Amino acid sequence: MAHSRTSRSRTSRQITGLAALGVAAVIALTTACSPGRTAGTVAARGPASAAAAGDPIDMTSGFYVDPDSNPATWVKNNPGDRANRIKSAIADRPMARWFGDWSGDIGTAVSAYVGAADTADKLPVLVAYNVPGRDCSGHSAGGAGSPEAYRTWIANFAAAIGTRPAVVVIEPDAVAQIDCLPNDSERQIRLDLLKYATEQFKGKAPNTWAYLDGGNAKWIAPATMAKRLEAAGVHNVRGFAVNVSNYYTTDESVSYGAAVNASLSSTVPFVVDTSRNGKGSKDGEWCNPAGRKLGVPAQSGGGAEMLLWVKVPGDSDGACGTAPNTPAGQFSPDLAVHLTDGS
Repeated sequence: MAHSRTSRSRTSRQITGLAALGVAAVIALTTACSPGRTAGTVAARGPASAAAAGDPIDMTSGFYVDPDSNPATWVKNNPGDRANRIKSAIADRPMARWFGDWSGDIGTAVSAYVGAADTADKLPVLVAYNVPGRDCSGHSAGGAGSPEAYRTWIANFAAAIGTRPAVVVIEPDAVAQIDCLPNDSERQIRLDLLKYATEQFKGKAPNTWAYLDGGNAKWIAPATMAKRLEAAGVHNVRGFAVNVSNYYTTDESVSYGAAVNASLSSTVPFVVDTSRNGKGSKDGEWCNPAGRKLGVPAQSGGGAEMLLWVKVPGDSDGACGTAPNTPAGQFSPDLAVHLTDGS
């Protein structure tokens, strides 16, 4: 890109440099030196040449707001007071764009999205969601038709990002749900595919921080999750993600992430999905439960490397709960308003 890049302050760059020392060191220094950098804001910036190599936060000026997210599209098509509320509370906030078997040519789709963010000097968050047997025949069933097709798909995904800065969450639920696969052979195929994915981002997207999905605070025992993440190649990428599409509080999620890290052979950073955790979980319900609330918007720190809106607020978990007629991934303004109000 022709436009210039800038970097964070020296202190903020030191935080990134300490990542190799473990999450605890990062959290401690982040708390002391860079509290609560929120979406779209960064510390004082210096020359582009000062940016830390491979650090997408240093390379950009805040998180990217998807102008074509499901909430944003609904707002554009439905002007009025309700749309204004959804716009200010949700659509104008940074959140992830999910890519899967609905995305058409994956290289074209990813390149266009990352390119738009790059032009704006913002950091995009993407989700790769196309592993074969996705969601184990649940509400979000689908995925690539074969292991070979997935390898091609994820390789093209990573290549389409290239050297541009990005954050990617790799295959929500794929590690945690591995028990639903019918036999050890299928489970090994899943782990091999995820490891292949990590290798692709490592080799083809040097300025991407990729995170393998690591379930949530009440699903898989930390030691078991750590073992699975290592088998799936977590040390090839930046780290792992916690609470994707779920509702557990940030404190619960950070505690879980720390427990997983304690069981890894070496610690790695992790991120937490805060899109819908403002009031915590409702007795473990995960499919459009009532009375949930938006969590804090995307920011660095907060007890993890980043707090992100990975799940798009207002997008349904499936035809269930408070949205019995809304399929998974479709936007519901009713859900959006409930999340805004915490009702």
